[in-house]
Amino acid sequence: MKSNTQLSPHLEKCCLLLSANVSYANTARDLESLTGLRISHSTQQRLVQRHKFPEVWVNQEVEELTVDGGKVRLRTPKGQGCEWRDYKAVNLDGQAVAAYFQDNKALLHWVNQQQLSEILTCIGDGHDGIWNLVAGIATSDSRLEILDWYHLVENLYKIGGDKNLLARVEAFLWRGNVAAAIAEFDYWSHPQVENFIAYLYKHQSRIPDYWYFQTEQISSIGSGAIESTVKQIGRRVKISGAQWNRQNVSQVLFHRTAYLNGMLSTTNYLQK
Repeated sequence: MKSNTQLSPHLEKCCLLLSANVSYANTARDLESLTGLRISHSTQQRLVQRHKFPEVWVNQEVEELTVDGGKVRLRTPKGQGCEWRDYKAVNLDGQAVAAYFQDNKALLHWVNQQQLSEILTCIGDGHDGIWNLVAGIATSDSRLEILDWYHLVENLYKIGGDKNLLARVEAFLWRGNVAAAIAEFDYWSHPQVENFIAYLYKHQSRIPDYWYFQTEQISSIGSGAIESTVKQIGRRVKISGAQWNRQNVSQVLFHRTAYLNGMLSTTNYLQK
């Protein structure tokens, strides 16, 4: 037993496992059903907030990572509208995930301390915040930045209009031929077209020959791994009615990612 606590390491671990997936109230209910022991929802919350979740370190060299953002709802004074704020998450080649609330410096430190490949593929969508973050990972010479293919195509078809023309543009982009894709719009003047062309110029260096990359299995061409990670984090932080105190958000993210990384399931966890 730890000093100043009435919970055994095993019971504490059970609490953390349950509350990583459901609300603190449901954790208290489920724990009582499983063990016959009642530990209140407020105790469950305090247990998470006081716990130190160790950072995870990968065992193999990271060749590819994906970065994206998620949102969390902050508690606001009664009568005020809800307030949503961003956090950033990263998936290291499926080996480990992490999420940080308004602390890009800590996220970069965690990533850069891992075993990174000499050529590190970084995949993300078109948001500036993602690529500004990626710019702090490894070095510019070692990073291979790739614009998510599926976001690229999604933005293309938002233009609407001539489907045959859009299909030709997609075919050129699939082979990384940005110049030919832009040339297809020479006689089409429209704000959405102009915005898409500006988008292509902005990310031109991140648009490879997707067909070749996929055929030769050089790397992924989409950021599905991190999108899945954000959804899995959201299953906890976005449960119905959930609102979080700003100062507690980081710890909630550490808790959820510790669970996703399998750290709470290890037999020796909390057995110190």
